[in-house]
Amino acid sequence: MENNITFKDIKKSNYSAIYHLIYQNGKLSKQEIANLLHLSLPTVTQNLVRLEQEGLIEKSGQFESSVGRRAAAYAICPQARISIGVEIQKSTVQLLAIDLLGKAFQQKRLSLGYANEDYYYKKLSQEVLAFIDALQVKEEQVLGIGFAVQGLTSNDGKKITYGKILISTGLDIEVFSQHLPYRCMFLHDAKCAATTELWVRNDMDDAVYLSIGPHLGGAIIIDRQIYMGKEGHSGTVEHMTVNPNGPPCYCGKKGCMETYSSVHALLTEDESLESFFEQLRNNSPVYVARWNEFLNYLAISINNIHLVLNREFILGGHITSYLREEDINILHEKVNEKTAFPSNDPFIYISRSPENGVLLGAGIPFIQSFLNTI
Repeated sequence: MENNITFKDIKKSNYSAIYHLIYQNGKLSKQEIANLLHLSLPTVTQNLVRLEQEGLIEKSGQFESSVGRRAAAYAICPQARISIGVEIQKSTVQLLAIDLLGKAFQQKRLSLGYANEDYYYKKLSQEVLAFIDALQVKEEQVLGIGFAVQGLTSNDGKKITYGKILISTGLDIEVFSQHLPYRCMFLHDAKCAATTELWVRNDMDDAVYLSIGPHLGGAIIIDRQIYMGKEGHSGTVEHMTVNPNGPPCYCGKKGCMETYSSVHALLTEDESLESFFEQLRNNSPVYVARWNEFLNYLAISINNIHLVLNREFILGGHITSYLREEDINILHEKVNEKTAFPSNDPFIYISRSPENGVLLGAGIPFIQSFLNTI
């Protein structure tokens, strides 16, 4: 077989390997890079100069040395490129600026009621532009803007393929991109949260992610990728039927998992998660009973899904910060009571992603794409 690797390919490979090595290690000296990659010092020097000229890395202090000159420490420039996450909700919008390390460095919350009207899309676009302008970055530094929505999106992020909670089915990303000089994408909010979970965890290859917020959302993770399926609705466990005679769901059917395992299903009108869990932790009999019923229905659904996908489950969303290990232990017990295959091995875990996981997950795909091109 003919070897088609060229000198240009080798140079690109060295350039990429050096950047990613620094990215993964935080700070490295020239000699450390040469040793770890088995490259000559002139080759390393040439690539470091290029990366520094392109603004992707910088000298960041010096390493301690007991003999001779102290070696310069090289680190990436986190804000050499950034992305923007935008979460659209009924009466508010949240904006987040994310650097190449996937870390948030600026955030803003707007009181802006959603309307499927041109004025809304133009107004929000103007707010996004003002937010970016305040960051004092060049246009070419912005990789893209991800709009996290309560709805299913096409695999390319250009359309809303199913929207019954807020944003309408069929909406095109052009409503924003016509006002913004950046790449724009729609992303399902639950899948954004799952993307962040993957970003912060290196020990998870396959899992079912459940985002338990005001509404329920789900995502299937296979080989560290969000599995969208042929038509983009894989993971939408919120519309799995738990009880065909149950409460009506916004999808038009009855007894969906959404109607039993979302925050709306747990709380009464005008009740907050904080007040509910305060009463629960004080062992109020009424709240203990409600929580037990909630966990019981959640266990039914988890068991059904687990029988099809024998994988770990991650519980995320608004409920995450209120969960304790004792809740997960009870949930495991309830699943074991219902399954044909009880197990002592735990498989349900509390999410490790930060509170702004949806916003981070809306921007991370642009960061990942950029890193993949280096």
